[in-house]
Amino acid sequence: MKMHKTLRFCVDQLRPYINWIYFFHAWSMNGKPAHEQQALRGDAEKLLSSWQGLYEGRAVFGLFDANSDGDDIVVDGGRIPLLRQQHGGSEPNLCLADFVRPLSMGKKDTIGIFCTTAQVPIVDASSDPYASLLSQTIADRLAEASAELMHLEVRRSYWGYAPHESLSIEDLLSERFQGIRPAVGYPSMPDTSLNFVLDSLIDFSSIGVHLTENGMMRPHASVSGIMLAHPEARYFSLGPIGEDQLEDYARRRGVPTGYIRRFLQANLNDD
Repeated sequence: MKMHKTLRFCVDQLRPYINWIYFFHAWSMNGKPAHEQQALRGDAEKLLSSWQGLYEGRAVFGLFDANSDGDDIVVDGGRIPLLRQQHGGSEPNLCLADFVRPLSMGKKDTIGIFCTTAQVPIVDASSDPYASLLSQTIADRLAEASAELMHLEVRRSYWGYAPHESLSIEDLLSERFQGIRPAVGYPSMPDTSLNFVLDSLIDFSSIGVHLTENGMMRPHASVSGIMLAHPEARYFSLGPIGEDQLEDYARRRGVPTGYIRRFLQANLNDD
């Protein structure tokens, strides 16, 4: 590993990086009258102010020498098996490993692995459903904001591949920077059991994040994934995969096919 670091952010550091569009989406408020959105945001801002100085966002990341080997990313300490699109058509069948220098080129590349979380109190839904949902949705946004700020510092300083990057908050939240930060459970990496692989490499527990038997993170307001710097790297949706790839992926993961099938049921091609 080239670097392993934990970061802590106070609430006021994270506020500018909160994506309010996704906050309103969680409340099904997008498209609602502005005064309704403003009232909800006002409550959220008050909650954030009450957390300032008491709670924080946390991040852990590792930077690794890496190469791609087929659909795997090979790093010091292990492999990260990934999945490839199989939809056919005119689009290329992408895999995240495509954005990492192949082993055959004989030169190392770099990737990042990360986990972030919001260490804040969640109100019990049985006592106050509104306050519970408000605290949870704001916690989710703080975890994402922690990932945004961590990634910014990684690009500028720790990895340093974009030292002179100077983007507005709007540009940052629109992901107009070089590279991508695909998260576990999202369209290009839908298999939440991949968290076990990433956890073994950077230790999520160092920031208070623990995995359930299904690879879900606790606290719920947590984000994990990888960071890629390739200038042509882009997000994509994996879409349906065939039984052949499922079996190959399970083999590369070193686990039974039935185990992986549980995590990828929604992506299996039933044809």
